[in-house]
Amino acid sequence: MYDIAIIGAGVEGSAIARRLSKYRLKVCLIEERDDVSCGASKANSGIVHGGYDDRPGTLKAELCVRGNRMYDRLNRELNFGYRETGSLVIAFSEEEKKHLEKLYASGIKNGVGGMKIIDGKRVKQMEPYVNKDVKWALYCRNSGVCSPYEFTIALAENAVENGVNLKLENKVIGIDKRKDYFEIVTNQERIECKYVINAAGVYSDKISNMVGLDYFHIIPRKGEYILFNKDQSYLVNSIIFQVPTEKGKGILVTTTYHGNLMIGPNAQEISDREDVNTNQEILNYIVKTARKSVKGFDMKKAITSFAGIRPTSSTGDFIIEETEVKGFINVAGIDSPGLTSSPAIAEKVVNILDNMGVKLEEKDNFNPYRKPIIVKKDREFAGDINAVEPDKHIICRCEQVTESEIIDALHRSIKIMSIDGVKRRTRAGMGMCQGAFCGPRVRKIIAREMGIPEEQVRQRGPGSSILSERVRRVDVMNIK
Repeated sequence: MYDIAIIGAGVEGSAIARRLSKYRLKVCLIEERDDVSCGASKANSGIVHGGYDDRPGTLKAELCVRGNRMYDRLNRELNFGYRETGSLVIAFSEEEKKHLEKLYASGIKNGVGGMKIIDGKRVKQMEPYVNKDVKWALYCRNSGVCSPYEFTIALAENAVENGVNLKLENKVIGIDKRKDYFEIVTNQERIECKYVINAAGVYSDKISNMVGLDYFHIIPRKGEYILFNKDQSYLVNSIIFQVPTEKGKGILVTTTYHGNLMIGPNAQEISDREDVNTNQEILNYIVKTARKSVKGFDMKKAITSFAGIRPTSSTGDFIIEETEVKGFINVAGIDSPGLTSSPAIAEKVVNILDNMGVKLEEKDNFNPYRKPIIVKKDREFAGDINAVEPDKHIICRCEQVTESEIIDALHRSIKIMSIDGVKRRTRAGMGMCQGAFCGPRVRKIIAREMGIPEEQVRQRGPGSSILSERVRRVDVMNIK
């Protein structure tokens, strides 16, 4: 019998699990995939938003600003990769400037710090490669970028190290409400618990329906991106947005935490919650729109395209609440700025549990720290693809990933058996060649360390091919 079961090991579920691991509670984290951070938590902008464009009075507005201010400390504890870059929402006309003024007013109401409206001359001083026609911009100092999948992995790792039981490849197929507890039925086992936290992302409405709650539904909204080589990162210093639309924050131009240039996303409502394919026409639109902000990026330096599904709620806001089913908490409809808000969402969920009467007794031995996997290399690093020593033996040439980093990733608290699992933790396969060189080498290391035949090493998850993905996506290569 668990005290609390969390369904969904994305960034929200993992943040909640880590927060609850501070207390003397028996907690499990249930995930249908073979790893954490396999949904929207890995396929997003990685932006830590300032909080000026969320409607005042909403949970999004409240929790975005609160979550934003928690990132610096979390990064010092968990070493996932975060830096404050600042952001600019650029305007090309007086009409668009009026929208900046509305955003500024919302930001003030939401408690956002470090904001000001600046003129085009100042924008061009800050961003030399921005479109010269820019007239105004809303600058927010507090915005930043993080590595979203590494953040989720770090949260989950630390939660497991502090006693949370992570159950991977457990797809929830039913929930039975008993008199004083719940019985969660998965494809592998039955899990009994006193409280359930539904953090199932795009399937959170389906999980809610399992206990007879149907007061909201999820509208899957797909966003597509294009990622570029690091040599294009000179084009921007901060996160550059255009004036947002009713569907979202619009096409942005930014660098990722690790220094790749990235453009996107669009916002397209879809019916298939698993459809993460990219579309040639939409990518062309993203490129055309991004060039309105920054014209100079070279499409020949595009590495890949990808897409993520945002779990937008029919209510128009986050749903974080105890429900009429006693002991069942919904954490649903967490679209943008869900990544930014995640640590504050976890804090709010703990407060809800406290108000429900859950005994929250802090542990004496809680360890908030987690060592990084990626070892930063300077010019003195003497690595080589033929080196014998694991800490100098380079497996991924593009990202300078060593054998010792891969071994470290494989022997952490979350067991991984796939090449993509290693990729998310070490960046092996994220460079220009997209794993063409390092993929087979990573597979050999996984097989050796796990004591299994190479043919059993999966590319990404159950049922996936052992064959490497194509070096480049055709749809990216055809864009001009």
